[in-house]
Amino acid sequence: MTFEDLPTTPRAEELLDKAFSRAARTGRAKDGWEAQESMLITAANVLSDNLANVSASWPDFEFEVGPFYYELADAVVDGSDPSGSEAHRDPERLGGVDELRRALSEVDWASERIDELRSEYQAKMRKTGVEGARKHRKQAFARMADIVDEVADDLRTVGEARDALKTLPDVRPDEPAIVVAGHPNVGKSSFVNRVTRASNEIASYPFTTKAVQIGHFECDRIRYQIVDTPGLLDRPEAERNGIERQAVSALTHLADAVLFVVDASGDCGYPLDSQLELLAEVEARFDVPVLVVCNKSDRSRDVEADAYMSVTEGENVDAVLDTAVEAVGFEPDLPSRGEN
Repeated sequence: MTFEDLPTTPRAEELLDKAFSRAARTGRAKDGWEAQESMLITAANVLSDNLANVSASWPDFEFEVGPFYYELADAVVDGSDPSGSEAHRDPERLGGVDELRRALSEVDWASERIDELRSEYQAKMRKTGVEGARKHRKQAFARMADIVDEVADDLRTVGEARDALKTLPDVRPDEPAIVVAGHPNVGKSSFVNRVTRASNEIASYPFTTKAVQIGHFECDRIRYQIVDTPGLLDRPEAERNGIERQAVSALTHLADAVLFVVDASGDCGYPLDSQLELLAEVEARFDVPVLVVCNKSDRSRDVEADAYMSVTEGENVDAVLDTAVEAVGFEPDLPSRGEN
């Protein structure tokens, strides 16, 4: 599942404007006591229904969201500064999915409370005349506005979460995935672009100030996902901020194999020893096959690797991809003979 179909979350001010302006139009269509009751019902219904739709449109994170999307969402919906700095974290906010679930619960409470107010003030109106009905309707509007104002920050939290999560990649848990890791400039993105060029199905997804790219390719009629991780798996764990660490954790649920790309020539700007230290961290993190691929092999092969290639020269790229597919060892579920 993805979050791309989540509807836009209204802000408190626009929701109140919508409810009260629609109530005013309804009231003008009737006279006396009926006008006041119609205004009450209309405003309450607009507010209650819209607030209920906000919470109902979200999936149940406990039962409907898989571990990859849960941890990715937890990283995106974070209570820290956009830079990811732990020093700027607001201690009053829960952060992550817990913060979002709390906000959704508050919005749901507001919907139910406005329903209760509608019933309460309808009963009061029935015991009075036109002036009394007008007085009760105004009181009800004021109390409804207070309730919506009370959850204004929660609506903003949900809206910001929706805006952030709708851009997350479309990951399919039933399709095998290969994660490409390594330091910057070793040729990760060039490799991903090369092997996905035929399908032209590569897209970039923002992740804080970084990006995760997911492309696709087919082999033996099986579609594979290949993930490039700039800014996430290209530096040691100790140098990653909290959001990046959560993102790496999310990727551990996705990977069926990891291609770790090294540049033995050192042209990438990082010494080979540093690259191998990062390799050790990746091997410790991922409980799947990790294949070491020496790129720019036309310049140097001075490293022990599972495969050698040169993306820029077009040498051995397809063979590396075949090696990755073999490491994944994906076998689709096929119906047994005789099954319908």
